[in-house]
Amino acid sequence: MKGYKHFGVMLDCSRNAVMKPAVVKKLIDYLKKFGYNTLELYTEDTFRPDGEPYFGYLRGGYTGADIREIDAYAAARGVELIPCIQTLAHFTNLVKLPAYGDIVDTADILLIDEEKTYALLDKLFAFAAENFTSRYINIGMDEAHMVGLGKYLDKHGYVDRFDLLVRHLARVAEIAKKYGFKPHMWSDMFFRLGNHGEYYGKGLHVAKEVREKVPDNVDLIYWDYYHADEEMYDEMFASHKEFANDVWFAGGAWCWNGFAPFHTFSMQTMKPAMKSVAKNGVENVLITMWGDNGKECSSFAVLPALYAIRQYADGNFDEEKIARGFEEATGIPYADFVRLELPNATRGSVSGTIAENPAKCLLYSDCFLGIFDRAAEAEGKIPFADYAAALSDSASRAGEFAYLFETLASLCSVMELKGMLGVRTRAAYRSGDKKAVCALLPDYEETLVRLKDFYARFKGLWFKENRPFGWEVQEARLGGLMLRIRSCADRLRAYAEGETDRIEELEEDILPFGEQGLECNFYRSIVSRSEL
Repeated sequence: MKGYKHFGVMLDCSRNAVMKPAVVKKLIDYLKKFGYNTLELYTEDTFRPDGEPYFGYLRGGYTGADIREIDAYAAARGVELIPCIQTLAHFTNLVKLPAYGDIVDTADILLIDEEKTYALLDKLFAFAAENFTSRYINIGMDEAHMVGLGKYLDKHGYVDRFDLLVRHLARVAEIAKKYGFKPHMWSDMFFRLGNHGEYYGKGLHVAKEVREKVPDNVDLIYWDYYHADEEMYDEMFASHKEFANDVWFAGGAWCWNGFAPFHTFSMQTMKPAMKSVAKNGVENVLITMWGDNGKECSSFAVLPALYAIRQYADGNFDEEKIARGFEEATGIPYADFVRLELPNATRGSVSGTIAENPAKCLLYSDCFLGIFDRAAEAEGKIPFADYAAALSDSASRAGEFAYLFETLASLCSVMELKGMLGVRTRAAYRSGDKKAVCALLPDYEETLVRLKDFYARFKGLWFKENRPFGWEVQEARLGGLMLRIRSCADRLRAYAEGETDRIEELEEDILPFGEQGLECNFYRSIVSRSEL
């Protein structure tokens, strides 16, 4: 195998799902089999440093003992466990707490030049130093779009945000050095601040005077989960090499787009990415497994992507050899495992050109409000019943992972009815045919029956892999969905029986949501136009 200093996975343990230590060990075993030597645990506030009782509070955060247990297990198998923390932005859940109000700049961004901020960060590094063997650390700092424009602006006036960022980085790098760490960080903010918020694009560069201010002991991570153009990766690497800093690359194994993975999209982006990595001599690679909007998808659902990407990195692009190797490593047919992406398959997404997620968009799309009804009509009927049958068939060959297939088969069974239920409801209502409205009611009832089955299976999956904290969010969403479907059914029945002559929500014309079809991963944007 081609030599890499680090070829690893970044596991998101901050977006509600905190994977059980025993399950992390299971993931490590697969990573070792596949040829990985690194695992980063992404923790925003889901760990428990001394003197910070709100870290990990009601979130299932890892204790020092948890980390040491995982660390020792990984080390015994030749896998380096690296801490991955945030030191500027993405403190989404922490900033909800009044206890941290005086160190918040704006949104989820910490207040720079505030000594309390650096006292907190010192504790985070101290925890990492005490419990992780590795002396590499990922310090985050990505997507701090509004840095310096909130409380900092009120206190200090406007300060050049490049200067602000590098000044903060210098302080963080000092703390890292104090604890013997070699930090790496996401690079996007250096590009965004000088390019009107843009990170990707030809001809994007960072001014020399800015590059020279970046501490040379901090490595930069170029992250990209979206492009199928090898030249784009080459150009971005060239821009990064203008810095004096070493460059890492982070690609994606798509498991953050709803309940199902998106293997096809992962492959379409990672083939050119790995070719460019090899061409440009990049020695440190991370494959990210984010958990955006609540971590609905199991991390194990992307095992085929993780295996294939590691093969691409070694120059093996023979899909038949990859399929055989995966089955030898796992005992499960590759083609079966890839089927887990079926709930996200549409005419547009099958090719991997668009990361659509119809199973989530249409599951939570309201039967009366129907924000995605226009997109559903444009797509046409998605063969969810066929997907359910295929997933059920694969479950029989999936061994220990049968529960993944059974859960998503159940979801597809729900979507067989729920997918177009809103579209059909509006059409029947607007026809003025109360018999047609009444004929929909059995589908509402059957949808609820199937939803209960999916709820039970999804709950089983969650509690098998994760700590219970964060499940309450899924329960609130699914429970709310069931209650809303019941309410809509009751109102349709009242209309059909003449108890009311009007359903106001169904009088509204549905406007286009956007140009990307059935693509949205934010529950709050799918379910309602009102505040959530």
